[in-house]
Amino acid sequence: MEFIGGMGEIISALFSGDSFNVQSVIRGNPGLWPLGLIVTLVGGALVAFIYKKVPIIERNLEPSIMVVAYLAIGYIIFAGVVQRFYLSGQPAWSTTLPPFLFLVMTWVGCSYNVKLRTHLAFAEFRKAMPRTGQLLCLLLDAALWLGFAWIVVVTTFQETVRAAANFAIMLGTDNVMQWWFLGTVPIAFILLSARVIENVSKDLRKYREGGEMIEAAVIGGDT
Repeated sequence: MEFIGGMGEIISALFSGDSFNVQSVIRGNPGLWPLGLIVTLVGGALVAFIYKKVPIIERNLEPSIMVVAYLAIGYIIFAGVVQRFYLSGQPAWSTTLPPFLFLVMTWVGCSYNVKLRTHLAFAEFRKAMPRTGQLLCLLLDAALWLGFAWIVVVTTFQETVRAAANFAIMLGTDNVMQWWFLGTVPIAFILLSARVIENVSKDLRKYREGGEMIEAAVIGGDT
């Protein structure tokens, strides 16, 4: 089938390490979206397996990335203000690097909040539903999140390849490439898909064992 051949071409281009070649191969390739779906689901399942086997990673990966990115943003902005008003002047990259760090923090944080289920869940409404209805709503959540992750993984992969092929450099720097940061977005959504898979597994287990299906979520809390 045509899309299978297209997926093979993309994989081969990726192993070549040539961003120009990858950009030309993915343009109009019918295998891009099917391959993106496989990467989203298989990548998420693999990360979920790692989370299960190494609990310290499951507990600390996303919070550590968020805290480091947040502290780095704060330090760069604070140092830039001091340098601008009291020293010879701030580095040019001090106004361009924080938005990219915020990009990393935001989407990794999105994955973490899927774990905590602090997105819009309409818990009060769902608690009034029968257990089967609650399960169906949770499965709908999972399907929507995986659909969003699939779209983001594919589209941001295209943007990452485009930035790499065009040698897009972060403004104010000489050799810091934009694709280094853009590439974290599809990775973050693979982490998100892992959280979705974890949630589905927990929900099915609760349904079978008669546990409470809809629990109150606390922003900033943990489960």
